[in-house]
Amino acid sequence: MYAIVKTGGKQYRVQEGENLLVERLPAQDGESVSLTPLLYVNGDQVLDGEDLAKVQVAATVIGHERGPKLRVVKFKPKRGYKRRNGHRQELTRIQIDNIKLAGASRSKAKAAAQEAEDGA
Repeated sequence: MYAIVKTGGKQYRVQEGENLLVERLPAQDGESVSLTPLLYVNGDQVLDGEDLAKVQVAATVIGHERGPKLRVVKFKPKRGYKRRNGHRQELTRIQIDNIKLAGASRSKAKAAAQEAEDGA
């Protein structure tokens, strides 16, 4: 089971338990965030479009990082124009907690436990 999610203007293929570096999210360390699903695949079941209203992708923010330093050089020959600049992207490391489909059938163990509680 996996999902394609969108965050920070990019799309990522995610599975449960996976760690991922994305564009900086406005959340503190340890907070839970919800990601926008674009596609959900579970075996032969594929959901997209309007059916995605049932899909929820939850992730936890592990920490905030900065990407590698990128050098930007501008140069025009024969004019004495040289500029050097650097850039480090702000990133957030997240862990995908669960990908669930609302209204999906419960597992057999949970169903049996629920029936045992109801019968008691």
